[in-house]
Amino acid sequence: MTTEVKDEKTLTLPLDLQEQFEEIRRGTEAIYSEQDLIKKLLERRPLIVKLGADPTAPDIHLGHTVVINKLRTLQKFGHHIHFLIGDFTALVGDPSGRSATRPPLSKEQILANAKTYQEQLFKILDPEKTTIRFNSEWLGALGTEGVLRLASQSTVARMLERDDFHKRYHNNQSIAIHEFLYPLFQGYDSVAMQADIEFGGTDQTFNLLMGRELQKTYGQAQQVCITMPLLVGLDGEKKMSKSLGNYIGVTDEPNEMYGKVMAISDDLMWDWYTLLSFKSLAQIQELKDKVANGMNPRDAKVELALEITARFHSEQAALAAKEEFTNRFAKGQLPTDLEELTVTIPDGQDDYPLANLLKDAQMVSSTSEAYRNIEGNGVSIDSEKVTDRKHRVAAGTTAVYQVGKRKFKRITLVK
Repeated sequence: MTTEVKDEKTLTLPLDLQEQFEEIRRGTEAIYSEQDLIKKLLERRPLIVKLGADPTAPDIHLGHTVVINKLRTLQKFGHHIHFLIGDFTALVGDPSGRSATRPPLSKEQILANAKTYQEQLFKILDPEKTTIRFNSEWLGALGTEGVLRLASQSTVARMLERDDFHKRYHNNQSIAIHEFLYPLFQGYDSVAMQADIEFGGTDQTFNLLMGRELQKTYGQAQQVCITMPLLVGLDGEKKMSKSLGNYIGVTDEPNEMYGKVMAISDDLMWDWYTLLSFKSLAQIQELKDKVANGMNPRDAKVELALEITARFHSEQAALAAKEEFTNRFAKGQLPTDLEELTVTIPDGQDDYPLANLLKDAQMVSSTSEAYRNIEGNGVSIDSEKVTDRKHRVAAGTTAVYQVGKRKFKRITLVK
């Protein structure tokens, strides 16, 4: 029995492959091309699925896991996952989305970051079904002649079609010669690995398509390039980013992770379900139908928070985080792991500005952030809201301070 999937022409897929096709397509931004993907699935063989990452930072957040989750789906269908650590390309620095040349990392930084990448990656993927590759294996062996041959496969005009290079060129901003090599190196990775499918964020489209072009040049079947959308962060507006502070790190503590998921908007929750949850599309639609028929959206959000927290910790830790959250917010209780600390004020003072106290206690990153929280009704002392940005705290007092919904500390102020 078959069902039809339409692309450039009408093709047919058996129902079992149709399920694969729909799960692979789920939440994607673009597929280059769906017809090629269908052809590869019809071959009924384990496909080589590539995801590359330059280890430019020591840890990852949920935004990074959107693509990794997709790898897990393909792993479930029996395909081979090849996670490529760009230890060679990290020495060049990915220019994607950059307005200036990215500074290269040292080999020591790269290797240290690569180790943590692998540890975090296996919180999602099955290590027994995942191959870790390093592109220094083949790029380091190219030599000068090999790099020149590779560079001859593209043109300056082709490189300047890339959005970030185009903008920098027309804004009279410098573009280093080695930056033109980066897309070629990433593309050659696909040749060396004989990749069938490559995943990446939307900001990687140019690099992924370069791999497709080079495979054709080298006489290989072209890979299918699949781009995933960038996950919207906790603020509900901008992409998840550490620099914006709207992220959930995969190493966040269970209570912090659970509480952050519970704080997202109801609308954003459904996008997160699509991109982060391992529930099937049918199960997600069933939840949506229940909410439409009167179920509290909060209950659906609880399921999502439990699933994500359990994934990176354990089911027991997730349930404990749920209980902690319920006690803290639904029942008005303080967290059981309330941190206590003492802050000493400068000599000669009998009291201290609240904004400075919050900064010293590391409840905010700056006094400016403290002022914003105070004026926005986000700061309490012993459960009493404080809205005066000039509020001062007397020396010798001990109180429970709260910033936002999740940050609590019992602070003693001494001279």
